[in-house]
Amino acid sequence: MDIDQAVRVLVLGGTSESRELAARLSGDDRFDFVTSLAGRVRDPILPLGTSRVGGFGGADGLTRWLHDHEIHAMVDATHPFASTISNNAAIAAAHHRIPLLGLHRTPWSRRPGDQWIEVSNSSEAAAAIPADAGRVLLTIGRQEVAAFAAIDSSWFLIRSIDPPDPVLPINHELLLTRGPFDIASEIELMRRRGIDAVVSKNSGGVMTEAKITAARELGIPVIMVARPTVPPDRRVVYTVDDVLAWLDSLFG
Repeated sequence: MDIDQAVRVLVLGGTSESRELAARLSGDDRFDFVTSLAGRVRDPILPLGTSRVGGFGGADGLTRWLHDHEIHAMVDATHPFASTISNNAAIAAAHHRIPLLGLHRTPWSRRPGDQWIEVSNSSEAAAAIPADAGRVLLTIGRQEVAAFAAIDSSWFLIRSIDPPDPVLPINHELLLTRGPFDIASEIELMRRRGIDAVVSKNSGGVMTEAKITAARELGIPVIMVARPTVPPDRRVVYTVDDVLAWLDSLFG
């Protein structure tokens, strides 16, 4: 790489952390970056700088894209549960020997008063709903709601940004909205709707943490889906400052 050439960085985004990273990189002339969004949200919040929306066509497509755009480094700042694109990024980066860093939100941890039922996936979450939970707040995004479709003993308040996939529980109501949410409004929602249990992925971060705090204060159990395991050979950091320090160490 020419010493006077801007460093070309691909940011795999779609999270608030990726938007913060784009805002920080946009003021640094050393870097020429593009943020890629998967396109699964109908009206995404676009970051500063150049962005693209849509998939790459698997690991092979991403490998070609990195070559065609002469990318020097890649940051995976996707959702902690977006394991497919993270795996594709690892394959493509290894093919080109491009430095790759994961930017993940710090996961939530159990606190005193939490009543967590920890499970590995959405199917286990559906099986773990307590028998006396007549009304459930379901907050796992739109793509895995079908795992709860066979349950007819509970009513579900399904909260997501966009309408979920069409296979839904018989007894449900859709609440289409986008965070962040505050603790007071989450407590009010759970009380007003008579929520007996919450189903959540351990997404981490502050955008949706209020539901966890509200459930703790109300004594409501949370069925918590654990994050996919990160392979030990992948480097992960938890702050934008850490990403910038990494880039400085590579190209400073």
